[in-house]
Amino acid sequence: MDIPAGQLLLRRSIAVKVVVTPRWKDEAQEQLQVQINQFDGQLQQLDQQVQQMIGELQKQKVQIIGAETPSSDETQAQIQNIQIQANNAKSELLEKKNQVLQQLNQVQSLQMEEQVEQGQIDSFFYAKKGDNLIGRMQVEVLLRDGVIEDITGEL
Repeated sequence: MDIPAGQLLLRRSIAVKVVVTPRWKDEAQEQLQVQINQFDGQLQQLDQQVQQMIGELQKQKVQIIGAETPSSDETQAQIQNIQIQANNAKSELLEKKNQVLQQLNQVQSLQMEEQVEQGQIDSFFYAKKGDNLIGRMQVEVLLRDGVIEDITGEL
């Protein structure tokens, strides 16, 4: 790609905003609900894995009576260690789930036709001597149901 003489090719982040519509709101709520369900599934799977691991440790302890086995104290310490790790993982998952629940509440409270930040995309542009760089960097795209409705700022 040839850059014209006396110009720079620069990259900028463009703010993407959306107009809240029934379709957008339904899709956003659906995506957030899918994430919540995934967290619930992960929590349930974690509980099952912990119970299985603890059950295996207890079964090993009972099966090998008389042979050289870890002491009861060692087995109890292993069980406690598993429970501590599981509780830490649960806390992390629950915190993430709560963040998504808060996002869901925010989406539900949005009014129709309200404009909200959706994210950012990168764009490249040529800049030359005399350009207002700040103005050229402040570009926004407004979407309505995925279709560009407006572009503001200096392109």
